Amino acid sequence: MKVIILFLICIFICGFIWSIIIEPNILCVKHVKIEDEQLKGLRIVFASDFHIKPYEKYRLKKIVKTINKQTPDIVLFGGDYVSGHKKGSSMTIDKIAKEFSYIKSKYGTYAVIGNHDGWQGKQEIIEQLEKNNVKVLLNNSICLKNFCIAGLDDMQTGNPNINQALKNTKEPTILLSHTPDIIPDVPYSVNLTLAGHLHGGQIRFPNALIVPSKFGKKFANGYYEYKGKKIYTTFGLGTSILPVRFNCPPEIAVIEFY
Repeated sequence: MKVIILFLICIFICGFIWSIIIEPNILCVKHVKIEDEQLKGLRIVFASDFHIKPYEKYRLKKIVKTINKQTPDIVLFGGDYVSGHKKGSSMTIDKIAKEFSYIKSKYGTYAVIGNHDGWQGKQEIIEQLEKNNVKVLLNNSICLKNFCIAGLDDMQTGNPNINQALKNTKEPTILLSHTPDIIPDVPYSVNLTLAGHLHGGQIRFPNALIVPSKFGKKFANGYYEYKGKKIYTTFGLGTSILPVRFNCPPEIAVIEFY
């Protein structure tokens, strides 16, 4: 009996160390290939849910360095750059945005706002991001050489307006939304929706235990086709509520169309 108890204690300690210290600081690069003739050849790096804490400058620099290593055509962000509900629990947005200014890509970096950004001061975060070469799309869009990017306001702290966001777009179009819960309202003219917010559940045995979505675990992570619509939801990069990740490592997604 004592041996069994000691074994269980060791398992608990190892799990604790892994889920709080080791796994949250792992950074995976997930390669995703999507068939789309209109976007063929485009290489996107998509990252979301950074949740950078005051002492995490090394993690932030590692994220930026890893993004640049992927030689992206374009970099897209899904929101939640800051951590926590109140200022003081996060690295300040000016320091976060300054690191983002070192990201390099052919077409630049575009972003939407997340719920934590809304709670900590949306306008300041937008100003700092744009000051550092990150264009924020707030129910609007931008059309580049061969495609358009549209971005929605956050569903929890703002007012997402798909019609307004897509008003001046043409096919092909990629839609950025902080949450995948928007997918039923996305028109079929959108080639791909990119979302975050759910963190893959953060703790998975083997699937997500709890997911903050009205769809439950349906869009918790990865690529899905929903009634003919394409969506990719990332695991994200940081943690929220609990500083824990288990079987759900932080990721950036490299999306290539063929």
